[in-house]
Amino acid sequence: MRISTHVLDTVRGEPAADIPVRLDRRDSGGWTPVAHGRTDPDGRLADWTPLLDRLPLRGGQAGGYRLVFQVERHYPPGAAFFPEIVVAFQITEPDRHHHVPLLLSPYGYTTYRGS
Repeated sequence: MRISTHVLDTVRGEPAADIPVRLDRRDSGGWTPVAHGRTDPDGRLADWTPLLDRLPLRGGQAGGYRLVFQVERHYPPGAAFFPEIVVAFQITEPDRHHHVPLLLSPYGYTTYRGS
């Protein structure tokens, strides 16, 4: 399974580098963190660091997932109305690439299913 993201700062008109992102999987007990990483200088993250071998990197599993973006430190102190952005999504075809871009500003954000 391949999950990637691309974070763009729409106020500055540039990639949002060094944003911490966590990937969680939904299970019977709620959400379980499975991987984490940081966006690169181009605002992209595709190479995840698995947490305790919880992320099946090959084959994957269908089900609920979410990306948790920690964006508070990207802006000056107190400037981010949304310090944490959570984007939950459903994977029905685990063999496909799933790209989830995030367009952010201090007072709003947009996301969509990318390609």
